[in-house]
Amino acid sequence: MAQSNYFSRIFGSSPVTPLQKHIDKVVLCVEELIPYFEFVIKNDWEQAAKTQEKLVQLENEADEIKNELRMSIPSSLFMPIDRRDVLEVLDLQDHIANKAKDISGLTLGRKMSMPESIGNAYMEFLKRCIDATRQAQVAINELDELVVTGFRGDEAIRVKKMIEELHVIEGETDEIQVTLRAELYKVEKELSPIDVMFLYKIIEWTGDLADSAQSTGNRLQLMLAK
Repeated sequence: MAQSNYFSRIFGSSPVTPLQKHIDKVVLCVEELIPYFEFVIKNDWEQAAKTQEKLVQLENEADEIKNELRMSIPSSLFMPIDRRDVLEVLDLQDHIANKAKDISGLTLGRKMSMPESIGNAYMEFLKRCIDATRQAQVAINELDELVVTGFRGDEAIRVKKMIEELHVIEGETDEIQVTLRAELYKVEKELSPIDVMFLYKIIEWTGDLADSAQSTGNRLQLMLAK
């Protein structure tokens, strides 16, 4: 009873609210990659470092929400949402923020210049991957309505359409990633082998943002199917 009361004081009667607060913070974190890489492409490492500090702060704030939810969520909830589902969605959202920090940390630590020939293509790729995280956010922010309707009816249909759109966006990121890798391949000989290796890693990790967003949508889809 004490645990449930503590949870209620922190989050109210539902774990949905902190889950939504978490994804909102995650998206803010990921969105900082846009100005960050704009500075990276300009080789403005001073401003890149300042932007990365903001990104890390947002990731830390997301971690605080995550840890509070993990510590406080009761083992059983008297509502049509499973504790395991909540924690799995939380982990997927957490992976997005962690990956954003990894991407910025690696590029800043190595002061990795983005070849001019792929700069525009990379920014297009990055922005579309961030679109995927925003679409996951839109779907997660419907969770409270889904709970009210018992994951049925018009609201469930609407969320399914949101998830379908998320799948479309993630598919587009896959196509852009193929093109981006091909552009990098063209200039490989002009770069050091180590730089090439890490650039491919950054492209892979950026794609992970969209993949994790899609996985979040998939988990929500499974919740709708129960």
